[in-house]
Amino acid sequence: MTSDSDSPGGPGTQTAHSAQTARVDHLVVVASNLEEGVVWCKRTLGITPGPGGQHPLMGTHNRLFRIATVNYPCAYFEIIAMDSSSQGLDKTRTSRWFDMDSEALQASVTADGPRLVHFVANTPDIVAAADALQTLGLDRGPVVAASRETPRGLLQWQITVRDDGQRLFKGGLPTLIQWGDVHPANGMAESGVTLQSLTIHHPDADALQAAHAAIGLQGVAVQTGAANLVATLRTPRGVVTLESKGI
Repeated sequence: MTSDSDSPGGPGTQTAHSAQTARVDHLVVVASNLEEGVVWCKRTLGITPGPGGQHPLMGTHNRLFRIATVNYPCAYFEIIAMDSSSQGLDKTRTSRWFDMDSEALQASVTADGPRLVHFVANTPDIVAAADALQTLGLDRGPVVAASRETPRGLLQWQITVRDDGQRLFKGGLPTLIQWGDVHPANGMAESGVTLQSLTIHHPDADALQAAHAAIGLQGVAVQTGAANLVATLRTPRGVVTLESKGI
C-alpha cells in the first residue's frame, strides 16, 4: 500500500458547514505488537494501559486509557497493533485502518518503537460530517459499522475507513467516529495522564484548517510546516510530548 495522500482537494469555504461539531475522541499510537506497546507506555508515560479488545473486521487489537480534561471531555488513548491471534483482515476489506498496512509505517514502528500516527474525532452526525469533507474534495471513506465485546457488554460505533486505509494529510485529517449508546471513555478510570494540547503541522495548512472547520473540529491547532502531529500530555513522568514526525 502506498503512503497517505497529503492534501487532495482544495481548501473550499470554512463556513458552509459551520453547524457541524466534532471533538477529539482518541489519539492513535501504532505498535508492532501490544506487548511492546505496553512496555513503551510504562516507560514513556509512567502508567500501565487499561484493557482494550479485538477488532475482527480489521484483524487488530488494542489497549486503552482515559486522557480526558475539560477541554477534551471524552478523550482517550489507543495503543493498537495487528492481532496475530486473529484470522487477519476480514475478507470484505482490502486494507486496515490508520495506514497500518503501510510499509513505511510498519518499518518505522519496527525500527523506532510505537509511534503517534493519527487521531479520531467524535461527531454527532458522521454522515453529515463526511459529506462536509466531500464537498471540499476530501474522501474520508465510507461509514463502516464496527463493534467489539467488552466486560460491560457490546460496544458499537460507526467509523469512516477508506478502502485503501489511508489517513490523509499524514494523519492530520481525523478519522470520523460516531458512538452508539455507550462511549468507552465513560467506563474508564482516571489514568493519571491527561491531554493538554494537540497541534497538527502540515505544508498545506490552509486546506487542512478548512477541512477541520468544515466538521467544526474543536481543540486542535493547525500550523504550517513539515507534516507532524504533536500531542502534549501531563503524565506521572511530567509533561511528555509525542510526535508523528511525518509518518
